[in-house]
Amino acid sequence: MLRKLTHSLVIGLGAAVVAWILWSLGWLGWIESPAWDWRVRTFAGPGAATDKIRIVLIDKDSLDWGRSEQGWAWPWPRIAYGAIADFCARAGAKAVIFDMVYTEPSIWNKVYGDDDTPFGASLAKTPHPVLGFQLSPNKGAATNWPADFARPRIEVRGLKEWLASRDAGGLTMTHASFPVAEIGTNAALLGNVYGISDQDKVIRRYGVFHLFDGSLVPSLGLASCLAAAPAPAVSFAASAMTADAHTIPLDAKSRAILRYRGSARQFTTVSAQAVIQSEVRLQEGKTNAVLKPDFFKDCYVLIGSSAPGLLDLRATPLSPIQPGVAIHATFLDNLLSGDLLRDATTGVVLLWTLLLGVVAAFAGRACQKGWHAVLAFVGILPLPLIPGFVAYPAGLWLPVAPPEVAAALSLIGAFILNYAMEGKQKRFIKTAFKQYLSPHVIDRLVENPRGLKLGGETRELSIYFSDVQGFTTISEALTPENLTALLNEYLTAMSDIIMEEGGTVDKYEGDAVIAFWNTPLDLPEHARCAVRAALRCQKKLTELRPVLKEKYGKDLFCRIGLNTGKVVIGNMGSHQRFNYTFLGDAGNLAARLEGANKQFGSFMMISEFTRAQLGDEFAVRELSRLRVKGKNKPVGVFEPMLPEDYAARREILDCFAAALKAYYEGRF
Repeated sequence: MLRKLTHSLVIGLGAAVVAWILWSLGWLGWIESPAWDWRVRTFAGPGAATDKIRIVLIDKDSLDWGRSEQGWAWPWPRIAYGAIADFCARAGAKAVIFDMVYTEPSIWNKVYGDDDTPFGASLAKTPHPVLGFQLSPNKGAATNWPADFARPRIEVRGLKEWLASRDAGGLTMTHASFPVAEIGTNAALLGNVYGISDQDKVIRRYGVFHLFDGSLVPSLGLASCLAAAPAPAVSFAASAMTADAHTIPLDAKSRAILRYRGSARQFTTVSAQAVIQSEVRLQEGKTNAVLKPDFFKDCYVLIGSSAPGLLDLRATPLSPIQPGVAIHATFLDNLLSGDLLRDATTGVVLLWTLLLGVVAAFAGRACQKGWHAVLAFVGILPLPLIPGFVAYPAGLWLPVAPPEVAAALSLIGAFILNYAMEGKQKRFIKTAFKQYLSPHVIDRLVENPRGLKLGGETRELSIYFSDVQGFTTISEALTPENLTALLNEYLTAMSDIIMEEGGTVDKYEGDAVIAFWNTPLDLPEHARCAVRAALRCQKKLTELRPVLKEKYGKDLFCRIGLNTGKVVIGNMGSHQRFNYTFLGDAGNLAARLEGANKQFGSFMMISEFTRAQLGDEFAVRELSRLRVKGKNKPVGVFEPMLPEDYAARREILDCFAAALKAYYEGRF
């Protein structure tokens, strides 16, 4: 157990280190991203502020309506956006946010004379208007804040100290694309629409702010909140910033983790066509406006596009095509609802990775069969998902990939080690016992090595001793080569039968064979197997006798003694050389029974202890009762027979039984 625990610790720690390195290098996104998206889809739902956000979409129906009813080709004239701004103002919107970048004068100036100024005038009358503009690290018309644009009127506290405590290289932008002055100067705030997606092009985190020309520039979502604040202010501390009393947890790259509510339709969404038509009808004094005049009352209204041809579709965990404006709306909703997600600390993630790596390694080392390995994979690999799913509703993003990879590597490492050690163990068992055990028993030992209990233990065995009758005379008459060939042929035949019946060949002593049953593996019917093996050996020798006579000129007969009893079995010998054998009186009795065959003219003798475990499977005749050396009480001895032999000799065996009975009764 201590050895397995040590292996588990080494494998688990190694797997955790590898997983952490891969995670730090950003190579595990292919695991983390699907798991992240699964959590988003599972828990997507409205927040406390979702109902206070409205989205106006320039969708395909709006484009078709503009083209067919108004003669507007894309891009639309700015008066269309002015109508939207006017309706929002009329409806009492809290803030109006345009996810549009008006960086060029309107192409409709030639038609309307001046298309930009009226839109700017509408913005000036709109409550807390916010316009999009784009910051970039490498492209844009401006590298400084334009003189005719006021810098963001936001009080910033603690930024300098906060920046000094972290890597803020990705926050600074060197280029910007501002809206034309006629429009942009009428905005309460400009919000950056530049966003960065993950490696798979899916947007899961949100750039809350950037730095440009010495000023903090909010994102469009943050600008939406600050524009409506009485005194826009942000402050920084530790891993978070505060905006208008709303806390924004920030990750290592100063981004916020979005909690997606659902598709863009999760927010109350209307077509731009409906808003424009409603404003036009109200201006004309009509009462049949498409939207009620208070439709946007006290709401944040974001205007963006969803038509495929307008190239503002983004991939999110919920959909590969979502309007970009929905992402800004999601951040604004999270901010106002106060449920932005935050990263789990590095220490927590590392500890969880280490723990799961070690647990998986220990489970892997405990596996002994194929189905154990399958169960380990099925039971352990889903474990990282559970804390990840539990943490998400609590507002915590706990990575799944590092512990997942650590667990997988630990299991694989443990299985490889198991395979290597099991192979070594199997080779040892097969090498050590192939000369003594049947392949069937060896296979059982390999499958369950615990059945091989090294060291001494007390067990009940059936013990077999055999010896060749007159072997000294035979050996003197043969050359060493012929004697060796004769013994090899005889011992091979006998040993094969013993091992086929589940026995273990203990040793050969010249022509003698010593074997036993019921170890190293349990064999409940060991006495029956031993007797069956003895009968088969005698039958086989009967078949071999003519062949051996022809080859070597000698008839071969063997005497067998069998006894069943308790002995000590285990590795016996010195530390340098030992033998797996037995010690005890039960073995001594089996040896003496083999020799007692001489007095009875028999070739097989079993004790009453073996006879008691045979039942009615074998025919036996009682030979006598013997008092052997070291025993005061006589032991009954029997001769087992094959059924056909017993039937052939039935008359004389009955006569012998009657005579033995008379002898026991003293009727000489």
